[in-house]
Amino acid sequence: MEKINIIREVRELKTHLSYSKNIGFFFGAGTSCALKIPNVEQLTTGIETKLTGDFLANFKIVKTDLETAFTDRKVNIEDILNHIRRIREITGEKNNKKYEGVTGEAAKLLDIEICTIIYDIIAEKEAVADIEKTKKFFAWLSLLNRDISKEVFTTNYDLIIEKSLEASQIPYFDGFVGSYEPFFWQESIDQFVNKKDLTQNWIRLWKIHGSLSWFWRLDPKTKAQKIIRIGKIENIKKEENELVIYPSKEKYDSSKKQPFIAYFDRLKNYLLSGELLFVFTGYSFSDQHINEIIFNCLRQNNRLTALVFFFQDSEVESLHEQTSSYMNLNVFGPKKAIINGNLGEWEYISTDLKPNEKADSYWDETDGKFKLGDFNELVNFLISNSGKKEAIDTIVK
Repeated sequence: MEKINIIREVRELKTHLSYSKNIGFFFGAGTSCALKIPNVEQLTTGIETKLTGDFLANFKIVKTDLETAFTDRKVNIEDILNHIRRIREITGEKNNKKYEGVTGEAAKLLDIEICTIIYDIIAEKEAVADIEKTKKFFAWLSLLNRDISKEVFTTNYDLIIEKSLEASQIPYFDGFVGSYEPFFWQESIDQFVNKKDLTQNWIRLWKIHGSLSWFWRLDPKTKAQKIIRIGKIENIKKEENELVIYPSKEKYDSSKKQPFIAYFDRLKNYLLSGELLFVFTGYSFSDQHINEIIFNCLRQNNRLTALVFFFQDSEVESLHEQTSSYMNLNVFGPKKAIINGNLGEWEYISTDLKPNEKADSYWDETDGKFKLGDFNELVNFLISNSGKKEAIDTIVK
């Protein structure tokens, strides 16, 4: 396996971050895991341990049914939720119709129970999470002097980003408008803002797998489900509306775009919008729907540069099997990397450092590994190379 000079590549990385006019980010579960928020695999285990009685019995039926079809990977809670929602659809949520012994009504109740448990598990961890690093990241992002809006896409359901932005009084927009029951306004994200728009420098936040603050609400006029955003919930068990987590397409009102479809369109249009540096952190590339959009855009837009930071080398190797032909995708793992389509191992030669140049912000010399796959270390790196540490600390405080 060829050697890749880590010092040279980080210099190139710093140049990208300093001179790119348009920078976007994609946050996966790893960014929240760095703050001790459980990922999908941990949620799957946690939910199963909290379910009892018929809920647990039906959960196991659905999970076992999926395991017969998924031979290449473990079944997770998002797979299970999708399957439960298919059962709800084909049974019409009726008690006299079943799939594998699970009635439509039981599937509906199980769906609600799972989402309630997800809310409780994540909310409990959120309450004690140290969001200092996330606050610093968004302070850094908000200070970037760019003429184009700053966009962040995430698959995370938790409210860490919203809490971080609001704690630092950084304005952001997520496609919802209103104050009593904010509703999704499709037209607000179909177009990109111009330089004269007051909201140009607001952070754009697109939560493509739903959120702990979104709920389904039946529209009395159209008799279709719409999504509203609700603020702080004191007791999720008393909330009459269903939580919107990893929503299934069957719930969409076909006459209007719900957030998920609109966000996917936004992701595609953003990646095709011209010159762009797009950074992935904490994302394992396990969602094929998202991957298809990313890979298609990498092929179509040669002015798009994607940077991926992985926490594990196994993720680097797996992605290389799918992307070896992409010259505009660079992947950074602890000990391995993909540069210009080539998979290699990092090589650190301390004598390559220039006078006063240090590597401790990105390289662990003791363990011989690249550190920026850890979201906390990535934030430290961005701040240390920004020259704006004092201004960032002021915003955070």
